[in-house]
Amino acid sequence: MMRTAAAACLLILACVSSAAGQGAVILVRHAERADSTGSGQMMATDPDLSEEGKRRALRLAQLLKDAQVTAIFTTQYKRTQQTAAPLATALRLEPAVIDSSDPGAVIEKIRAAKENVLVVGHSNSVPELLKRLGVKGEVAIGDEEYDNLFVVTPGAAPSMIRLRY
Repeated sequence: MMRTAAAACLLILACVSSAAGQGAVILVRHAERADSTGSGQMMATDPDLSEEGKRRALRLAQLLKDAQVTAIFTTQYKRTQQTAAPLATALRLEPAVIDSSDPGAVIEKIRAAKENVLVVGHSNSVPELLKRLGVKGEVAIGDEEYDNLFVVTPGAAPSMIRLRY
């Protein structure tokens, strides 16, 4: 399954790389977060990734390591930064921190990058960014969905492919 997703993702990115002016935009929700402090207390406001989340972050890095990603964007929260960290390390990139509460500014940064980018966001910000990138239709991410990978190809009528990883 992962090899199929990887092959599809790389094929899409290879086709998009020649598009004038803008590369592909890859969007994911952060990986699984630790749900509690371990003492039965309420979830921390900025939790780390769980062990499953750390494994998913490694899978994401494996999937995208050859996708010609030239920029990575995360929010200020640890879970997005930790999701991006393995890929950032592999590619020797420094992720840029974005303010997901200002989607217009995020879109400007994505478009300024001009090449393939990864955006690690949240269940509420990823659908909003997809909409602002011109994707038609509503996209919803459930509370327990951490395996979505969206690839948006630029153009007059942007297209999107939704994969699972």
